Amino acid sequence: MVIATITTTTNTGPTTIPTTDADLLKLVQWLSPAFPVGGYAYSHGLEAAISEGRVSDAATLQQWLATVLGHGSGRADAVLLCVAMAPDADHAALAELAAALAASSERWTETIDQGHAFTEAQNALSGNAFSPAPLPVAVGRAAAALALPAERVAALYLHAFASTLVSGAVRFIPLGQTDGQRVLAALHPLIEAVAQEAAQTDPDHIATSAFGADLAAMRHEGLEVRIFRT
Repeated sequence: MVIATITTTTNTGPTTIPTTDADLLKLVQWLSPAFPVGGYAYSHGLEAAISEGRVSDAATLQQWLATVLGHGSGRADAVLLCVAMAPDADHAALAELAAALAASSERWTETIDQGHAFTEAQNALSGNAFSPAPLPVAVGRAAAALALPAERVAALYLHAFASTLVSGAVRFIPLGQTDGQRVLAALHPLIEAVAQEAAQTDPDHIATSAFGADLAAMRHEGLEVRIFRT
């Protein structure tokens, strides 16, 4: 049942999209911890930052996540996802770009492995026969069939990404559950802003500057004791 219409602005101009609970619920399922992607096993370099004392409380966790979302792989993934939702998207080219944007071997493993797992599970549910792709491309490609604006899909994608990392930090710092939820809530305005901008950004203009987070992902490879895969 159509519950609303939303006018969204993308690279191709203003578009009015009818939205439904059914499509929104599909997306929420795909991005939930219950979907067999294995996101809980990846810290995106956060484990190294915690081990080194760079992230040690709610304030430093929020700063670290804000950098990743606003200036790092979060922003890049959001742009890739939005472009992948376009009717004329070249998913093969976007998959190559997503892999090339991975700043380290672990980042590459993270997006490739989760993307493959997402594609396999989504194909089984939908009857699609999509080839494996990095996670943001795989999600955007699947979400193209939903009556949802790209910025909404990107916002929920980024929220799921941040939620997974907050959950890991709560266990590993350790951090209180309430503090973890305060950090996530504080990131909502940034997530919304990044998603809105991503829907209007050309993939040729993707740029990241979260060097500390990228270096942490590289240093994670050398940790003697690791809980997370990345």
